[in-house]
Amino acid sequence: MQMLDAARNALRLPDLRRKLLYTLFILLVYQFAAHIPVPGVNRAALDSLLNGQGAGFIQILNLLSGGAVSYFSVLANGVYPYITAQIILQLLMGVIPQLEAIAREPGGQDKINQYTYYLAIPMGLLQSVGQINILQSFSTQGSILPGFGSNTLLTIMVLCTMTAGTMFAIWLGNLITEQGIGNGLSLIIFAGIVAQVPRSLGVLLQDEWAVFNLIAFIVLTFATVVFIVFMENGTRRIPVQYGKRVRGRKQYGGGSTHIPLRVNSAGMIPLIFAQAIVTFPAILAGIFFPNTPFGTFLQNTFGTRQGFWFWVFEFILVVAFTYFYTDVMIQNQKLGENLQRQGGFIPGIRPGKRTQDYITKVTRRITSAGALYLGLVTVLPGLAVIVDYIFTGRTDVTRATNPAQVISSAGLIIVVGVVVDTMRQLEAQLVMRNYEGFMR
Repeated sequence: MQMLDAARNALRLPDLRRKLLYTLFILLVYQFAAHIPVPGVNRAALDSLLNGQGAGFIQILNLLSGGAVSYFSVLANGVYPYITAQIILQLLMGVIPQLEAIAREPGGQDKINQYTYYLAIPMGLLQSVGQINILQSFSTQGSILPGFGSNTLLTIMVLCTMTAGTMFAIWLGNLITEQGIGNGLSLIIFAGIVAQVPRSLGVLLQDEWAVFNLIAFIVLTFATVVFIVFMENGTRRIPVQYGKRVRGRKQYGGGSTHIPLRVNSAGMIPLIFAQAIVTFPAILAGIFFPNTPFGTFLQNTFGTRQGFWFWVFEFILVVAFTYFYTDVMIQNQKLGENLQRQGGFIPGIRPGKRTQDYITKVTRRITSAGALYLGLVTVLPGLAVIVDYIFTGRTDVTRATNPAQVISSAGLIIVVGVVVDTMRQLEAQLVMRNYEGFMR
């Protein structure tokens, strides 16, 4: 009842209702644009890929493009090039002092964002070439884009169209962030994941093990969501004491509070980073090693997203990005410096650098649990194949008949994270207007 009351209150408030409707409108615009195909697409060849060897590669690209790759639309690159550009700049900031100095200047983050937009353009061109080449290699029903590579005008038009689609998707995401509710880029990815569920579930129920698949899907989804919510709410509280200051006859300060350090401080960012990077070997193989044994191995492993080496590589990526992003975030927050400036201190720890080192040490220790949790949830589809074999004896489980792949575990974390984050922002808007929110 409280949630329904809060929803009604949100719709009654004109400015909040406008934000919600604006967010919905932008998501609808994105979904409509996701159905506009790139000029010259061979639809028959694309349909064969959706049910063939390239289905796994298309699914992971769909995760970051909001489902646009299924139609090979002008938005087929989605926001992937922008995410890749963010990763590259974050890595460069650790090795180029000038970039780190720019980020710390007043307005420096705006400059870094601008550099990210610039870098997203060549990354969009690179992904367009790689994506087309690898899909061409998977196709058994003719070329996906007849004339691509041989027809100069068509090639330039396709690359420019797909890159422009990326920038359009980023612009739509920023519109939601600035004028709507929630994080725009995350909501676009969220909408794409949810939009694919009905079709994936329909394919799953066409299998001869339909009843088993449905039960397994419900059990896995429920258990995974509960586990995700439990881990996402896990925190370590570090006590903070504030010194007392006396001015005249009045006493200021004093008292105590705590710093809540989450088990998973990085949220869903490591998953999005890992999902972006995990396709890179297949894309590079399509560009530099086409029709070679090494290129075929990379495409079969990372393009289809199956096999032992793929799951090991993805697990390592998720764990590594969790540690990396958490460290970057904690360093940028400068909690030790801020506490010292405000007259706060952690009992038993000297203010300043010692405090920052202590917070970093504690964060890294609890992040080990968060990184392991994210890694295990990410490789759940691979574990589901083993469990399926134990119960049914099947050895021919494909991505389409794997109950854990209707909504991938990485997709579930993104969905849960986006829903919780959006609800918190909506609750903050309601509380600011003296209404009760959704959450307690």
